[in-house]
Amino acid sequence: MFKPLDPILHSELRLSILNILINEKSAEFSTIKEVTESSAGNISIQLKKLEVAGYIEIKKKFKGSYPLTTCKPTKKGIKAFMEYSIAIKDYLKIKK
Repeated sequence: MFKPLDPILHSELRLSILNILINEKSAEFSTIKEVTESSAGNISIQLKKLEVAGYIEIKKKFKGSYPLTTCKPTKKGIKAFMEYSIAIKDYLKIKK
């Protein structure tokens, strides 16, 4: 029997966001928007879901007079991403 897939990460955009954050260690909102080619509203919603799940940490501050949102993965988020990756490989029968 297959391990159930994490519903938080089973969203393409949330999975992409967490992948970016894990590979880059952290990223600004504008970078996430550019890389994912998603709307600001959609990214905001998905970031909130990842934050509520405890998978990312969001810091908001100002750079000059402009808001700056920076995100980084948590240990829980990294673990969930790794477990999701393993579950997908098992599901697709891909060798590890």
